[in-house]
Amino acid sequence: MRLKLVPDKIKIDFFKSTKITFGASVVAMIVSIFLFFFNGLNLGIDFLGGTTIRTDSENSVNVSSYRAALKPLGLGDVTVTEIFDVTKPDLNAAQIRFEAQDGEEAATVEVISAVKLALSSLDDTIKFPQVESVGPEVSGELVKAAITAVLAALGAVLFYIWLRFEWQFSVGAIAALLHDIVITIGIFCLLQIKFDLAIIAALLTIVGYSLNDTVVVFDRVRENLRKYKTTPLKDLLNMSINETLSRTVMTSLTTLIALISLFVLGGDVIRGFVFAMIWGVIIGTYSSVFVASSILLRLGVKRDWDKSNDGKAGTQFAGIDA
Repeated sequence: MRLKLVPDKIKIDFFKSTKITFGASVVAMIVSIFLFFFNGLNLGIDFLGGTTIRTDSENSVNVSSYRAALKPLGLGDVTVTEIFDVTKPDLNAAQIRFEAQDGEEAATVEVISAVKLALSSLDDTIKFPQVESVGPEVSGELVKAAITAVLAALGAVLFYIWLRFEWQFSVGAIAALLHDIVITIGIFCLLQIKFDLAIIAALLTIVGYSLNDTVVVFDRVRENLRKYKTTPLKDLLNMSINETLSRTVMTSLTTLIALISLFVLGGDVIRGFVFAMIWGVIIGTYSSVFVASSILLRLGVKRDWDKSNDGKAGTQFAGIDA
């Protein structure tokens, strides 16, 4: 017997309470922007600057013991990560990162010496082959690069959807993506979860996931626009979302199962990244249905797709498989 989370001929009116759902999204975005400017992000070492120390030892690395030894030093945000190398199975190495101290460009000799002494007290075989510092200038460049990466991804999405569909679809998709990114950042501002380059990677992954979900719905909308030329757009959108709902639910659920497992069992190092992904899957699924489609309904769309070869509809590339 095949498992069915969604009945075959389900008929849900997703636009029955569109003022509530769409209004809630707008309010959530406004609150997120407010939190960003007045509460701010809890930026990590990647964006604030700091020091990285690599350790090698003859004994196995105990991450919790390393953290406990460094805690009395008052270094602020400290990250301890064990390094694995499949080519060196006997490697016992770790990477310790801590934030810049009192606005210094780099960690002072005294601070580095104190870190080495604290770790050496745990293991007399420990060595420190590498010490690197990241100053505010480099961190500023990372911030610019991160913003550029997100904007470039959104620009590429705008261009691609415009070619594949019509401009109304493109606006709906971009609005949904902005909705997901802004609210995700707002959640990080609210909960003060560490925000670093790994979270930027999660945001870009969220963009891809949300876009994939939106395109599946839009593709069905395009098919139904050709098939049902006189059906009111609201009814047609409802039909398209219901037809793809089973796929949407199954994809989101299986992804969430894997992510929740990682969140519970993966440890502190990737917990922020996984949290962003979990939230992104939830909000991305929501926005594909209640944001992108709502905007498409408000903007309207060209109905006679058979005559879209005039080059004015923005659908001249719609038949290309890509």
